[in-house]
Amino acid sequence: MNMRKDAEQIMQASLQAVLPDAAVRRALEGFRQPEGRLVLVALGKAAWQMAHAASEALGAAISEGIVITKYGHDMGPIPHTTVWQAGHPIPDQNSFDATAKAIALVEPLRQQDTVLLLISGGGSALFEKPLCPPNELTDMTDQLMRCGANIVEINTLRKRVSAVKGGRFAQLCAPAHVFSIVLSDIVGDPLDMIASGPAYPDQSTTEQAMAIVEKYDLHLSPTILSLLRQPMPHTLDNVETHITGSVRELCTAAAAQCRALGYDPLILTDSLGCEAREAGSFLGSIAQYHARICTKPCAFIAGGETVVHVTGTGKGGRNQELALSAARGLAGIPNAVLFSVGSDGTDGPTDAAGGIVDGSTLDALHAHGMDIEQILQQNDAYTALDRVGGLIRTGPTGTNVNDVTVLLLQPHP
Repeated sequence: MNMRKDAEQIMQASLQAVLPDAAVRRALEGFRQPEGRLVLVALGKAAWQMAHAASEALGAAISEGIVITKYGHDMGPIPHTTVWQAGHPIPDQNSFDATAKAIALVEPLRQQDTVLLLISGGGSALFEKPLCPPNELTDMTDQLMRCGANIVEINTLRKRVSAVKGGRFAQLCAPAHVFSIVLSDIVGDPLDMIASGPAYPDQSTTEQAMAIVEKYDLHLSPTILSLLRQPMPHTLDNVETHITGSVRELCTAAAAQCRALGYDPLILTDSLGCEAREAGSFLGSIAQYHARICTKPCAFIAGGETVVHVTGTGKGGRNQELALSAARGLAGIPNAVLFSVGSDGTDGPTDAAGGIVDGSTLDALHAHGMDIEQILQQNDAYTALDRVGGLIRTGPTGTNVNDVTVLLLQPHP
């Protein structure tokens, strides 16, 4: 019985199930090619994979295109398109330059032309033309991330200080038609929040934006505060949107593979959104209870996107922190394994996709003189898990539909 091998198979099967290739092809089945030009704009962590699928489906019908994705996610040339790599989660100069190229591509288009817009998570940082000085945008984003704001709160503010978010990019495309295919990385699939909604009207309010500033006691420049109070587009009449892929599919695929391996799966939620260490503690408690009573192999699955409140100067990501926190509850349970992984293959500013722990992880850390409480306080899960063989490295996966956490339990022999 090799439960870590089972965990690897479950992770790989769930990620394969949410690759965007088939989903993009399905969304294009009802696509009518324009009388004029067809321009492709793909943005986000899954931009390359989505653009590649679209290129295979449409071929030379694509006049020209641009792909804007995260560093390390370029998997090769795509006909008729230019691939840019840029900064995430903080936009950099490549983000600004690539976005300027995209704008230059769509602004001359006419009514008979169409923009095929492929959107995936991560686009908020990768696709950006700030209406404020870049350093002020960086400071605001950093404050939001360090204080544990969730992705909806972050994007509520991001879109209001951008010339291409909250429907504004679709306005730049007009009078051309925009055919938008969206791969969701946010629980509930809010189209105005995925990549900050470049082609979807804003659904948030000025009051909500200012409430976030107050909630986290953000220290923002007068320029940003003024932008947060300005109205956003609330209607767009040149956009057709198709949403495809979600964390729900990721959890369902994980459950199917668990069942194929002989585990009885239970999807706890597909909308996990609390502190990462709290989620890990809760799953550790589930392990303690069910390890005593389970009579057959079982699996507990949770999808979503937790948050990390940064209190230290260590290295890690939300999935690594969740797994490390869970290790306390798994301690001493001989037949328990938990993994937590980001579907895009990256977790925080690290080269790992997530973490994996079992009943021996806590003892292994103690043998290295490491204390979990201190590690969590320093947000240094990467260092700790690396020391005990607990990092998961997949490389870029080509998709991005939130995170999945799986707890596996076997009955005591």
